[in-house]
Amino acid sequence: MQKAYRYRVYPTPEQESLLRRTMGCARLVYNRALAARNQGWYERQEKIDYIKTSAMLTQWKKQEDLQFLNEVSSVPLQQGLRHLQKAFANFWTGTAKYPNFKKKHNGGSAEFTKSAFKWKDGCVWLAKCAEALPIRQCRQLPKGCEPSTITVKLDASGRFHVSLLVDTVIEPLPKTDKTIGLDVGITSLIATSNGDKIANPKHFKRLRSKLRRVQKSLSRKQKGSNNSRVQRQKIAKVHSRITDSRKDFLHKLTTQLVRENQTIVVEDLAIKNMVKNHKLALHISDASWGELVRQLGYKCEWYGRELIKIDRWFPSSKRCGNCGHIVDKMPLNIREWECPRCSVIHDRDINASKNILAAGLAVSVCGANIRPEGLESEGQLRKSGNGKKQKPKP
Repeated sequence: MQKAYRYRVYPTPEQESLLRRTMGCARLVYNRALAARNQGWYERQEKIDYIKTSAMLTQWKKQEDLQFLNEVSSVPLQQGLRHLQKAFANFWTGTAKYPNFKKKHNGGSAEFTKSAFKWKDGCVWLAKCAEALPIRQCRQLPKGCEPSTITVKLDASGRFHVSLLVDTVIEPLPKTDKTIGLDVGITSLIATSNGDKIANPKHFKRLRSKLRRVQKSLSRKQKGSNNSRVQRQKIAKVHSRITDSRKDFLHKLTTQLVRENQTIVVEDLAIKNMVKNHKLALHISDASWGELVRQLGYKCEWYGRELIKIDRWFPSSKRCGNCGHIVDKMPLNIREWECPRCSVIHDRDINASKNILAAGLAVSVCGANIRPEGLESEGQLRKSGNGKKQKPKP
């Protein structure tokens, strides 16, 4: 199994200059290849693939105004063309949007394969570098593992990171009989079927006032000036703090959930559609539900756990966990409700998490229908064949 280890890098001035030039050349080649593919299709209806763009790169290196491309390693340039080919493949399969041009102020990256670096005794020498790259290793690579690919990344705030991709064997965790259902939210990030609630840290809200100040200061700077560039980097540092704190919290939370439970059940939410609600878009994005489920997915695969995603149309909040009655409406402002059939008072989120767990176990064990026909209420929305909401026929 492939696993990446990410570390902070503090390059020397000479190494930083070389890395910045390498990333700039990789960005230039990527953008030129993308422009050539766009021009070839829209003007001549010609499909340009990786082989043709690789031949173009050879011709670009011979041009007098592009001689600087020969001063850096050719491997990151070729890898950039391969990434462009993969981006188009993802676009054609419908899993990604059309590729965009890369911008300088977003940072950059350069990928080195085995032919472009040397690994010895935990130190790495990149192509064209005379000294080893100073990596701050907070954790060691598994014994006997050597990186197959090294990616050096520069973020918008000016920090360098290196990602080492290795092939390793991850031992699964000891099996347990614990199962848990998760209902994601905004006030509480998750509510569990055990009756616990994890508060939403709201990382963006915590630093929103500071972000507003630095952005307001940028608006007063002259565009293109050195002061504008420095202020833009300050904004990037605030965004980096928000991102780092959010990822750190989610990694600790998902690791704890995976270690303690054998089966985890979540809802398959359409987050891209949910953020179209301008009143909740900021809070949903700050909660980062998609990243939470993504981390649960690959960590369950690593450690031999089971992650079950139930249908997003399952009425987990409107269904009574005691008798199965489904109410007609459940507005978001109602946090507790009483079942009209059995008179049991439910906490909205805890009840939803218990229903999610029951539905996930039913699907996992016997493939049962998670929305029993006999318990549907009149006017309950269901999923039609074309993916749109449809009322049941009378």
